[in-house]
Amino acid sequence: MYPLTIGLVIETKELWDEVHATLQELPVRLLIEQHELGDLGEFLDKVERLRPEVMILEVMKLREPMEHVVGRIKAGSADPMVIALHNTAEPELILSALRAGAHEFLHPPLKSNLQQALERKSAERNKTKERLRQKGKVIGFLSAKGGCGATTISCHTAAELGRQGKHVLLVDLDLDVGMIRFLMKTKSPYSVLDAMNNLHRLDQSYWNALISNGLPGLEIIAAPPALPSKQQPNQEQVQNMLTFARGQYDFSIVDLGRSLNLTAMNALDEIDETYLVTTLDVPALHQSKQIIQTLSNVGYGRERLRLVLNRMPQRLDVTPDELEKMMSLPVFATLPNDYPSLYESYSEGSLLPPNSRLGKELNRMAIKVAGIQPDDKGGKKKFSLFG
Repeated sequence: MYPLTIGLVIETKELWDEVHATLQELPVRLLIEQHELGDLGEFLDKVERLRPEVMILEVMKLREPMEHVVGRIKAGSADPMVIALHNTAEPELILSALRAGAHEFLHPPLKSNLQQALERKSAERNKTKERLRQKGKVIGFLSAKGGCGATTISCHTAAELGRQGKHVLLVDLDLDVGMIRFLMKTKSPYSVLDAMNNLHRLDQSYWNALISNGLPGLEIIAAPPALPSKQQPNQEQVQNMLTFARGQYDFSIVDLGRSLNLTAMNALDEIDETYLVTTLDVPALHQSKQIIQTLSNVGYGRERLRLVLNRMPQRLDVTPDELEKMMSLPVFATLPNDYPSLYESYSEGSLLPPNSRLGKELNRMAIKVAGIQPDDKGGKKKFSLFG
């Protein structure tokens, strides 16, 4: 069963206890728990803000007409599944609830029927998610530790895929540093936090106001310049924003920052593939191994994880085969150490030139990430990054 978020408005203690007992055995999270509806306007604002996927209402205890309450809930952008609840099965009340827009009408004993109703909603949610997955791909880049280069690789990958004729979004979820705003010279004053804090308003028009444009085929949503400590996004916010992006773009390239911070962990369920970027220094390799093990422990399959070796020296103390054995993960790509070219480009406020050694390798890696073939009709392989 796919996890669901739930809201409750139940006044009768016996119904409240029975619903809670059932929900404790299911993968759900309670966002709203009220014994009374209270002020309808305030309640609707809460539903819009928290966006539960299911609302369970004890319909005969509402202080306003059931048709009005259910209609207003369903008219909001959250549009949750509404389950009407009562302690008896009265035919007229059942008919009224369904006419008002409720998806289900339940009465005691609740356990089996409530579980089945939530399983149906879960299956529907999962199908929707799978349809979105077919629309676009979400790719994450994660540095084993600070300075390994995930941000640089994210920027160049996104830029090259845009040049390849793909519709690309570059997302900065490195909320501690947020270098994409600087490196890509974004103009929009808004950030990923504005998107995540306004999910109830997140449509194409509002989204267009948040993003920055610049390079061909590429749009960018940056991290905030400074992150107030109280504004750490939760899992639903991160995943809902990435789900929205998936439906709009061929590729969403996400800079996850360094190591496995909370925001990166919250994003994992929406990340199709994660590229773990490491250098060959001992602390980075140690941290990489820890990250691989942690992701495995939380169920993020190794088939979704790719290892990228950055700043490779000309002479190696270990072979790629030895590294793969050490990490228990194949090496997806190796990138040369070309720090002088990178430093010069960033000093001039641009990405690497396409004819630089590292620029060529980054572009080659971007094409490999996207699975673009030489005869790909959307590709423009005769063009380089900017020229």
